[in-house]
Order: sequence, then C-alpha cells, then structure tokens
Amino acid sequence: MTKLSIGVVGAGRVGAVLAAALRAAGHEVVAAAGESDASRSRIEALLPGVRVAKPTDVARACDLLLLTVPDDMLDNVVTMLSASGAIHEGQVVVHTSGRHGLAVLAPARAAGAHTVAVHPAMTFTGTAVDLPRLSGCVFGVTTDDVDRALTEQLVADLGGRAMWVPEERRTLYHAGLAHGANHLVTLVAEAMEILSAAGAEDPAATLRPLLTAALDNSLQHGDAALTGPIVRGDVETVRAHVAGLVADAPQTLPSYVAMAHATLDRAVTDGRLLPIRASKMLQVLAAAEASVGAGPVPGPPSARTGDAPR
Repeated sequence: MTKLSIGVVGAGRVGAVLAAALRAAGHEVVAAAGESDASRSRIEALLPGVRVAKPTDVARACDLLLLTVPDDMLDNVVTMLSASGAIHEGQVVVHTSGRHGLAVLAPARAAGAHTVAVHPAMTFTGTAVDLPRLSGCVFGVTTDDVDRALTEQLVADLGGRAMWVPEERRTLYHAGLAHGANHLVTLVAEAMEILSAAGAEDPAATLRPLLTAALDNSLQHGDAALTGPIVRGDVETVRAHVAGLVADAPQTLPSYVAMAHATLDRAVTDGRLLPIRASKMLQVLAAAEASVGAGPVPGPPSARTGDAPR
C-alpha cells in the first residue's frame, strides 16, 4: 500500500494502538482527536508528537480516517463529519466496530469516500503491551470488492489476518466474540471470588494452569473437552456446590446455574450424560434457582425420570 497520512478520531484503547501500529508500518499519523484525559495520555504515550485536534480537523488532514469511537456514537460521528465536508472524495474511511458493517458509513460513501469495516478480534489495554498482540490477530473485515486489495494490505500492515464477514452477519460475528471474551472475563472473576471465599491466597495462580489447559482443549476439541461433575452425572456434587455458593458466594449462583444448564444440554446432546441423570441434575438446578433470595437450598427432591433435559 502507498504510505498514507492517518487521522484517528477516538483515541481510546483501540484507536491509539491501531494508529501506533500503522505508524510503525511506515504510515504517517498526522492528527488525533481525543477529549478525555485518558485519551490524551494515550496519544502522548503511543503517538508522541502527533497533533491533537478536533474531529473535523483530523478528518480534513488525512488520507485514511480511522474512526474508533463507541458503537452507539459511530452513526452520529460519520453523519456529522460528512455533513461538515470534512470527509472528502477519494478518502478512505475505516471504522473498527464489530457490530457495524458498511451501512453506517453510507454518508461517507455519498461524499465519495472508500468505506471499510475492520474489527480486531482482540482485547485491548490501550498501552504498548497491545502492539505485539496484533501479530497474527484476526480482523473481521467488510468492504466492497473494489476496496478488497486495499483492505487486505491495511490488515497486513496491522500485522493481522483478514476474515471476510458479510454485511448481514456482522452482528452475529460480534456476538460470538463478545460471548466468548467478555463473558469469559466475568466467569473468571467470579471463579476467583469463589476461591477467595474458600481461602485461596492467590486465586489467579490457582486458576491459571487449569484455565489455560481448558481453553486450549476446548478450542481444539469443542464439547469433547468438557470435564467435571455435570458431564460425569455427579448430582450430589453439584448439590453441594450450590449449597456452598449460597452460603459463601451467593453473588455467583445465578451464573453458575445458567452455565450448568448450558453444560448439561451439551453433555446430553453429545451422548455423554443419560437423560435420567440429566433429569436429576435439572431438579438440583431448579432448587438452586428457587433458593436465590429464599434461604438455604432445599434437600433432595424425589426423583422424576420423565423430565426432558433442558
């Protein structure tokens, strides 16, 4: 790709890092917009010497405009910059939203700009730590055929690999990433809270080797990587878990039960757990749901073998 002048609007955790990566690839970052103290600190740390300017000034100054604002702000930002004449013919306008595709960039296209959606499948700290993580990172990209080569080169300059996502599948693509990464953070944080309640001095160190192995196994083998009491049909172990959580970590019970239901469904579907055991497990989980805010978990119910797995 011909070396371009880059402007970034929204110097948050993603924008400042991607701009720094493009700068390292030989492009010139000419201006950045960021209103908060945190954004200005990122510009100073990751883009030293780059001029801080208003969004309209940034857009007018560059060949490639990088829009890294929150999803819900993107439409207004594109509309405002296009209506003001800051976005111009022949310019490349790129956003990094996972949810949005090209439709949100329609005002920029009407102004004669090339439009590209490029979303890194990565979590960011907004520091230099993120830069080497871009190597080999997958970017979910959507663009017109005429801009395909330009987009491939842009992703290559960022150190990544392109995954082509149809316009109508952008939201589904982003939901998969958010469900896997964001909810994983919540799950791990709750697991550390439970271990802390059990007396672990360093719950992160306790979990790290286990979670690393579980993640690697699940990415390689899918459902076959499932282990633990639900897959084994250990009903009384799950009942004991629930009682322990109610007593010492009640804030984690709703998500434990929700994930137990999902795990139970998958274990039954792949044939690793018989429906009769699943029925008993469902009774335990139903009792757990009923116990939220209602005191201790009820004792063992009478077995009902006719229930279908949830």
